Amino acid sequence: MKLKFLTIKKAHCAILLVVLVAICSIVGVCYVVRATSSPKPQYTIVIDAGHGGVDGGAVGKNSKVTESELNLKYALTLKAICEELGIKVVMTRNDMNGLYSPFASNKKRSDMETRRQIIEQSNADLLISVHMNSFPLSSSRGPHVFYDSKNEGSKALADKIQSSLRENIAYSKQNANNSDLYILNCTDLPGALIEFGFLSNKEEENLLLLDSYRQDICYAVVCGVLEYLSM
Repeated sequence: MKLKFLTIKKAHCAILLVVLVAICSIVGVCYVVRATSSPKPQYTIVIDAGHGGVDGGAVGKNSKVTESELNLKYALTLKAICEELGIKVVMTRNDMNGLYSPFASNKKRSDMETRRQIIEQSNADLLISVHMNSFPLSSSRGPHVFYDSKNEGSKALADKIQSSLRENIAYSKQNANNSDLYILNCTDLPGALIEFGFLSNKEEENLLLLDSYRQDICYAVVCGVLEYLSM
């Protein structure tokens, strides 16, 4: 079956940002948006590119691309879209290196502790963690969002993102799900971990490698984020 998905328009996100500005003005948080300049950042988002360094994560079935490589590409695309809309972004990593100390005996623990410190020091409004999925059943596919069930904001954010993905990206999961994930429960910030697709599914792996698909799915995610912020 030929995969079909709707193209996410930049105007959609821009309209949502205008709505956010109007809401902020109503509650007394006012700032001027000029056509010739970018608005002053009203929100800050931490974007976490999962894995890195010796921890490559999942591996593509065909291309052998590593999850850590794709995570970084998708995280940087999200960053570019957010900044285009006047949102400040704090990245946990900007390159392929891991965040662990070279002297750490447990590099995974060291890596996650560094991520926690970056999140805590960010003074951000929310967290988005970027990942790729893999499963023994090769037919499994579709972007899926996870949240910390103990954090109401986390659930609300994940629901908005999953809804936007479902409306705009084919094969998206129906609902966001809760999961006990350190990157989400190490902070009080509303956070969502997004599995953008399955590298264990050949067709979806090919899609995930396309620049056009990366742009579309990242716009869908940002639209979900803006809808959450407009609440």
